[in-house]
Amino acid sequence: MISGAEIMVKCLELEGVEIAFGYPGAAICPFYDFLYRSGIRHVLVREEQNAAHAASGYARSAGKPGVCIATSGPGATNLITGIATAYMDSIPLVAITGQVNSELLGRDVFQEADITGACEPFTKHSYLVKRAEDLPRVFKEAFHIASTGRPGPVLIDVPVDVQQAEIPEFHYPEKAQIIGYKPRTQGHAMQIRKAVQAIAQAKRPILCCGGGVVLAGAREELIAFAKKSGIPVCATMMGIGVVPMDSPHYLGMIGMHGRTSANRSMKEADLVVLCGARVGDRAVSAPQQIAEKALVIHIDIDPAEIGKNMPVDIPIVGDIRQVLCALTEEVENNVPQEWLDRTLEYKNSYPARGEPQEHSVEPRVFIRDLSAMMEENAILVADVGENQIWCARNFNVKEGRFLTSGGLGTMGYSVPAAIGAKLAKPHRQVVAVCGDGSFQMSMCELGTLCQEGVAVKIIVMENGVLGMVKEFQDRLYGRRHMATVLNGNPDFVQLAQAYGIPAARAESNAQAKELARRMLDEPGPFLLVCRVDPEVPSI
Repeated sequence: MISGAEIMVKCLELEGVEIAFGYPGAAICPFYDFLYRSGIRHVLVREEQNAAHAASGYARSAGKPGVCIATSGPGATNLITGIATAYMDSIPLVAITGQVNSELLGRDVFQEADITGACEPFTKHSYLVKRAEDLPRVFKEAFHIASTGRPGPVLIDVPVDVQQAEIPEFHYPEKAQIIGYKPRTQGHAMQIRKAVQAIAQAKRPILCCGGGVVLAGAREELIAFAKKSGIPVCATMMGIGVVPMDSPHYLGMIGMHGRTSANRSMKEADLVVLCGARVGDRAVSAPQQIAEKALVIHIDIDPAEIGKNMPVDIPIVGDIRQVLCALTEEVENNVPQEWLDRTLEYKNSYPARGEPQEHSVEPRVFIRDLSAMMEENAILVADVGENQIWCARNFNVKEGRFLTSGGLGTMGYSVPAAIGAKLAKPHRQVVAVCGDGSFQMSMCELGTLCQEGVAVKIIVMENGVLGMVKEFQDRLYGRRHMATVLNGNPDFVQLAQAYGIPAARAESNAQAKELARRMLDEPGPFLLVCRVDPEVPSI
């Protein structure tokens, strides 16, 4: 005989799960008891939301689904923001929650919450398991759904009596057989031919890459297509890192916080090739205006994303790697030199902003200095707020990764996500950059850093305000700074030292540069606090 809890652990083992992030409770204890006997490493976070963020960072770096675990009621509901964050950025997660006894469902008993119902809008799929016999099928399907097509989070809610129930034998399916779920991977040949013809006729083409390129592992394919076609490249925030910032025909990030060179080129283009990007309002504020002047080719594995925000002339549904390979075989470099010269002129006309400061740290300058001294395959995890924009505009991702919460914009993401990324890639440098506001949303995870011995480096940009909201108040609300001044900040250096983590404070750019070198040389975790003038803008 084998119990449901043991089946759950065996399913994870057979899926190749090596690390899971979670926080236990009574309703998930049967599962945890068998996890104790497993070779799977469990990372105890200090708050359940951070389990989902850590699993997200792990998934994005490891290239396979991350796993997070919580108990019923408040444990499960605390996962919700992390699950929604993963959903908006198409990150493959499998979230496992305990639930009260099946016979008590719907009675509002202690720590009961309808987590499958609550998460319905932002999970790719969810299961409330009623029988232990169903667990193998459910787990097989969950990992398949999470990692195929457009990736996303899948929730498995298991009542405690189902975990305790015993069945005679365990058999794990070799394949998931899901009626109606057959993601299309190969682009339609006729649509690809139309795209090739449109590219050949274009006089001012531009290629915009989004997070879908990263998720598909199509970095090399996109670079090969860009080189052969000669089309200048820009990126959404989630597409940062596909093309290195110092590449000659990379124009930068588009959007309200993007590079002027990229935005001008996008507005003047007569052909826009969107690759794995839904171009939401912060990427393109007026998509109708662009679509009126330009022919739009949109490539995405999820047909629901095509045309969601910008009208499309040539939709191509399929795996971006396969579609880009097919396009690369057919396209020729017909881009007029005049257009290339104009976009390059735009790029050179808007140099990077900021000058080194002696009495505070100019963050844009510091991020460029940090970028220059970090290893080529390093992973930078940016939080949300001004720090996110400073990183997105100034950090040159070479062979590494740029991770952030782009879709939902979740503050507190960077530290737990960096923990997950470092556990996935222990031999790479991993640096989390956050503001003093976002850091205080997840600084409890310093305990996880210490317990697990994770060598994540943390940079806190301390300007004493909620900077991005303050900018809105400066621009739109007569500089009335309501609820954006962070009076009462702790001494972050002393806080880190209380955890036994080395820490230092920088009061100038020269000092910040010197301390950053020390931080990167430190074998374990390190916290660097940079004092930043609150008037420094995001761009």
